[in-house]
Amino acid sequence: MIDLRSDTVTQPTVAMRRAMAGAEVGDDVYGEDPTVRRLEERVAALLGHEAALFTPTGSLANVLAVRTVVEVGQEVLCAADAHVARAELGAHGAITGLTMRTWTDGPLALDQVRAMHAPDLGPYFVPTAAVSVENTHNFSGGTVVPRADLEALRTWADDVGCALHLDGARLWNAAVADPAPTEEYLRAVGGLFDVVAVCLSKGLGAPIGSLVVGSTEAVAESRVWRKRLGAGMRQVGVLAAAGLHALDHHLDRLAEDHAHARLLAEACGIDPAGVATNIVAVPHADAAGAVLRAREEGVLVSAVGPRTVRLVTHLDVTKAQVEEAASVLSRALASTRPTTGGS
Repeated sequence: MIDLRSDTVTQPTVAMRRAMAGAEVGDDVYGEDPTVRRLEERVAALLGHEAALFTPTGSLANVLAVRTVVEVGQEVLCAADAHVARAELGAHGAITGLTMRTWTDGPLALDQVRAMHAPDLGPYFVPTAAVSVENTHNFSGGTVVPRADLEALRTWADDVGCALHLDGARLWNAAVADPAPTEEYLRAVGGLFDVVAVCLSKGLGAPIGSLVVGSTEAVAESRVWRKRLGAGMRQVGVLAAAGLHALDHHLDRLAEDHAHARLLAEACGIDPAGVATNIVAVPHADAAGAVLRAREEGVLVSAVGPRTVRLVTHLDVTKAQVEEAASVLSRALASTRPTTGGS
């Protein structure tokens, strides 16, 4: 099967497995795992922040990160189809007691954010503590939020005293897609936010792991909450080593995934110029039917809603496989498209 459901399905490479097997380890709850510490220091520096904390999942990294900037009874603003709102099972409200309001016009709608912002008016209304932005934006088809918009958001947030959280699960893809040098982009964009969550187990191909990145104080608070939620980890340098290997060997190659996504887009009738990274969102009247038809021909894709098929390229899918999948998908989409007229 050619698996285009997500970039989370990748298998560790042989070289990554060797790095994991040879990792130097210690007890991470005591802060004594040297490989974890190297990973945390490296990612913090890459994103222009003081510190980072290794977590098992991206959802946990987001919960911990948002918790550092939003207190119980305060609110975070985000896009209606943001991962923190749609795909984390209500964890933010259930665990940290915050509320959430959403805008509807794309990954970052500055005018709506300004209009929605609620100042602290005392014990009457819920105040806005933070804005959360997802970059790249998953359910918008891997959209990269323009850097100028992020800079404008930072300026506005400073003016009103609002914190900013970046769900950067696929920030690596955004950095590789940008014309600026990758490390320059990561420092510049990461530095615009008070706290950032980044994932190693999507485009970079590690088997597990994300990080919370921010100030020393924010990361110390996140460490306490990580333990409180039962996610303290012991000799996890074997996992952190996969992340370090991925940063060394799998970052620049994300450009291949982006090129493969544009090839798939063209086969599915989507303008490839509108595909910035490794995700293709294909509107279709019968998404579930298209998914089943593609599976019958050996290609796995996802339905993200009744009328959208999602394709995600990654390091385990070669160009030849992408070309084969493109042929299958063009047929599957056509054969399941409802006909009109006639009884």
